[in-house]
Amino acid sequence: MGLVPIFCFRRMYRQNKHLVELIEPVIQALGYELLGIEHLTRGHESLLRIYIDNDAGIKLDDCERVSHQVTGLLDVHDPIKGAYNLEVSSPGFDRPLFTLEHFRRFIGHQVRMQLHEKTDDRRKLAGMIKAVHDDSIEVNVEGTDYLVKADNIDKARLVAE
Repeated sequence: MGLVPIFCFRRMYRQNKHLVELIEPVIQALGYELLGIEHLTRGHESLLRIYIDNDAGIKLDDCERVSHQVTGLLDVHDPIKGAYNLEVSSPGFDRPLFTLEHFRRFIGHQVRMQLHEKTDDRRKLAGMIKAVHDDSIEVNVEGTDYLVKADNIDKARLVAE
């Protein structure tokens, strides 16, 4: 199953809807927030990376706890065909941004974006998050404002300061 843009109440872009719906309730029941999921294909294997967070921060024990529960869930439902490695991670200093709400939390911070389609002849943007609208993010790059549609973002991360 490939990655497709979806628009649900949380507006997670470029997420596998089935995986989000399957995994998110388990992560929430454990007391964590699902920030997002990356499913990266590498030849015959793939990597399923799950980002979690909570108010107290994430430690290795938290990742192990979530990994154990999600592994059991994935074994039962088998949503990924072929071999894959599961990685549960904290967001880290260069926090990935998956939803419009994530961008709202970090207005005024520096971000790097990789776009699906060019915006003003650019596929990569690095600048300050200026505003978040209904379906787009306004980013100031070296004095120029860009309005980027949320569904055009392949990846976005905060720039570690």
